[in-house]
Amino acid sequence: MREDILQTKLEKMENVKNSGMEAYPEKSERTMSNGEALEKFDSLQDKELTLVGRVKSFRPMGGSTFAHIEDETGKIQIFLNKKNMDENLYKLFAKNVEIGDFVEVSGKLFKTKQDEKTLEAHSWKMLSKNIRPIPTEYYGLKDEEDLLRKRYLDLMMNPETRELFKKKNIFWQTVRNFLANDGFLEVQTPVLEHIPGGADAEPFITHHNALDQDFYLRISLELALKRLLVGGYEKVFEIGRVFRNEGIDREHLQEFDHMEFYWAYSDLGKGMGFIEKMYKEIVLKVTGGYLTEFEGQQIDWNKKFPVIDYFTEFQKETGLDLSQEITLEELKNKADELGIKYEKGYGLGRMIDTIYKKTVRKKIIQPCFLVGHPLEVSPLAKTDPQNPKKVLRVQVVAGQSELCNAFAELNDPIDQRQRFEEQMKMREAGDKEAQMVDEDFVEALEYGMPPAFGFGMSERLFAFIMNKSVRETVIFPPMKSK
Repeated sequence: MREDILQTKLEKMENVKNSGMEAYPEKSERTMSNGEALEKFDSLQDKELTLVGRVKSFRPMGGSTFAHIEDETGKIQIFLNKKNMDENLYKLFAKNVEIGDFVEVSGKLFKTKQDEKTLEAHSWKMLSKNIRPIPTEYYGLKDEEDLLRKRYLDLMMNPETRELFKKKNIFWQTVRNFLANDGFLEVQTPVLEHIPGGADAEPFITHHNALDQDFYLRISLELALKRLLVGGYEKVFEIGRVFRNEGIDREHLQEFDHMEFYWAYSDLGKGMGFIEKMYKEIVLKVTGGYLTEFEGQQIDWNKKFPVIDYFTEFQKETGLDLSQEITLEELKNKADELGIKYEKGYGLGRMIDTIYKKTVRKKIIQPCFLVGHPLEVSPLAKTDPQNPKKVLRVQVVAGQSELCNAFAELNDPIDQRQRFEEQMKMREAGDKEAQMVDEDFVEALEYGMPPAFGFGMSERLFAFIMNKSVRETVIFPPMKSK
């Protein structure tokens, strides 16, 4: 900010203070919102009102001034005239109030010759004097990085951004109400964990001074919630922040809101019907209909979700039959043939998953259930009794995106330990996202956990139905400092 602009603004702030008016008073005497004043205009014209808001426009005209003030509910015009108020008070407004200031204005409503609903003021006071110029609609911030870094300016200038986060509130409230109405108990579990688990992701590490121990920020809600099933709860869920030390792209961010529920004595079939009903409810409440858009293509959520098989689609796209013995070398050769990049330390499961994401998933546009995932990519799901190479897992996939993860939960402690140990071998071979052995969780399973259906989804779903990147739909996303 230029020094002369700052100096001018500071002088105007001092003028306000020197007049005896506070520049940053403790409270306001607002009687109603701008939206309510506009809505009830006809019945309020003879009544004294006090409205507030940020000054959005300013038009001095000799001894009169027109301006617009905006609060969260809307924008209303105000009219000040030195004949209708103390002349010094009027001059203080005309000479020192600027776009971006918050003001309180008292008076009565009337309509101008242009038929605009307006508050004719007889008094005003400053609520907050800004000392930094507000970006304008035409010359303000245009760079997406700056808008995300200074989200408060994005919210200030762009009503559509404010509306986006109102819709995000509807999104999570719909999820919460849907589950609560079905008898699920909402709980809160620790963010700091001794062992991160429940997902394939590299964790963040922090130090707990009082305990003098390193902890991990959770990458999932899963293992804590499943311990509650061991303890006797049958339907539990949590909506909370998780942290994954991974890259940034359209679908990934280092910290984001996540929801998981666990439903004892349920199964994959019941769970799939429940998910489909919930997704339809979410889309309807957030958008007002069942059609959304993804990169120019219309997504129809109102049709019944078809079920497609992972092994079948994988073989169609790659020619590899996962029901047969597949070597790591074969998978890497196929990836090389298809031009798919992978890291040297990838094991069998990671290679299958990488190839799937670049082939099968790229072809899926309309919402569907993907089932029958390979055992190697699902360390926490029950094995399919009809095919030991598969697990009882389902994902909603649409627009080339995985929009949930759900399982018939593994509750065999011996099988669970073996899978954790396989994951540790991958970790020791260089896979930082492979899971660790969680001895406490295995011990909990040894006390007995009922069969259960588990489900997890993140705010990626909201970003998808809004046709935006996840970063755009996080109100203050993590950004690299300038």
